[in-house]
Amino acid sequence: MAEQVRAIRTRQTILMAAAKVFENRGFQAATIADILTEAGVTKGALYFHFQSKDDLAQGVLAEQDQRIVVPDRPSKLQEAVDTVMLHAHRLQTDPLVRAGVRLSMDQQPGLDRSGPFLRWGEVCTELFTVAKKQGETLPHVVPSETADVFVGSFAGIQSMSQAISDYADLPVRVAALLRHVLPSIANPSVLTSLDLTELRGAAVYTEALAVADAMEAEAVG
Repeated sequence: MAEQVRAIRTRQTILMAAAKVFENRGFQAATIADILTEAGVTKGALYFHFQSKDDLAQGVLAEQDQRIVVPDRPSKLQEAVDTVMLHAHRLQTDPLVRAGVRLSMDQQPGLDRSGPFLRWGEVCTELFTVAKKQGETLPHVVPSETADVFVGSFAGIQSMSQAISDYADLPVRVAALLRHVLPSIANPSVLTSLDLTELRGAAVYTEALAVADAMEAEAVG
């Protein structure tokens, strides 16, 4: 059990180090040597968990959404809002998430960047499908199409915020995006009930982190 815990911690240390290097230097310029120096682990330890730089990049892309997730909401449109608000907050506070976004947005040869976009599309399609069944959306909404617009618009706002303010103004920009996009998606009676405030992401993060901590404590106990 102790060895398993150490292995998990070592893997997380390597991923966090890789995230910092990828965020600062980009995929192409980053080297395994840079990541080893940042992580403070041996080459053998790194290669035990990851076979290559590409494998490390895919690990960073996959890891960012594993632990902190939005708790289930009765309103699936609020859950969709909370999902993007949470991600916006984490972009300001979590190097793993920032590195994942840089990797997914950088047009680097040889790196499959589709994973995060496909995952976001699947999550949003599912949320909009349930929302439509519950009468939360307008009749014309096609969940998969709406999900693509939702994800693509959010990606653009992220990129714009990063370029202009290094994500400092991202919650403000995301709140504005949602105020413009949601009236074309949501039933008016549902729209008025949605919390689209700029501080929503921080509140959801606190809630989601508490849920994750409780689940981990229960698993260990």
